[in-house]
Amino acid sequence: MNREDRKVAEAVKRELPAIARAVDAIVEAMRGGGRLIYVGAGSSGRMAVLDAAEVPPTFGVPHGAIRAFIAGGRQAVTGAVEGAEDAAHAGVTALRGARVGKGDVVLGIAASGTTPYVLAAIKYARGRGATTIAITSNEQMPLAKLAKIAINVEIGPEVLTGSTRLKAGTAQKMVLNMLSTAAMVKLGHAYENLMIDAVLTNEKLQERAVRILMEASGASVSAAEDALRAAGHNMRVGLVMLKLGVGAGEARKKLAGARGDLRRALGE
Repeated sequence: MNREDRKVAEAVKRELPAIARAVDAIVEAMRGGGRLIYVGAGSSGRMAVLDAAEVPPTFGVPHGAIRAFIAGGRQAVTGAVEGAEDAAHAGVTALRGARVGKGDVVLGIAASGTTPYVLAAIKYARGRGATTIAITSNEQMPLAKLAKIAINVEIGPEVLTGSTRLKAGTAQKMVLNMLSTAAMVKLGHAYENLMIDAVLTNEKLQERAVRILMEASGASVSAAEDALRAAGHNMRVGLVMLKLGVGAGEARKKLAGARGDLRRALGE
């Protein structure tokens, strides 16, 4: 298994141009107020749900900006739902309920490229004018041909024949990591390689926020703690305070004047 897993990164590397195009499409849509919406079934759907759940708290974007639909609904996240992936109408119903439209990006994930739930969803999204992206393991399959941008990570046969939770699942996770992280960075939700917009929901993350402010500004522990507290635990505001030597109110004004562009607010 380890020997086969080594092939995954190389297979993903071959798809970097398509991944880059997909990132640009996601950024363009979200800058215009659109959403990134994943659709998948089984293991692929669970990968989608995981990414959609983790991105908002990591990058401080609203949960509604990134959504995921899995065949069979919530029950399918933790267990198998018989026949769910074959229910093409359910994929359409999910996107219709989400009011998918022209400004959105809909990303279908299916290693086989033939899952009815995903195919129907992508076809519906195309009809609604949304930008469509596919992650598959075979460029000859229907999903790859249906989507505007196809990311075809051809990883070869699995050690356990037919088990797409192995190399195919690893490849999907790697691609999703790239798509969502690169898009969020391009949208300004990071400062250099630091999670400047992370939502500070627990003590561990608050401690991490202090370290982030220290690294980004060169400030001491106490200075970073004081700035974070004064900023209402908003790292963007805290960083402007530390780097420009201003108070929280002035830092907020500078960010507002820069329309949220952190580097512009810092004069960088």
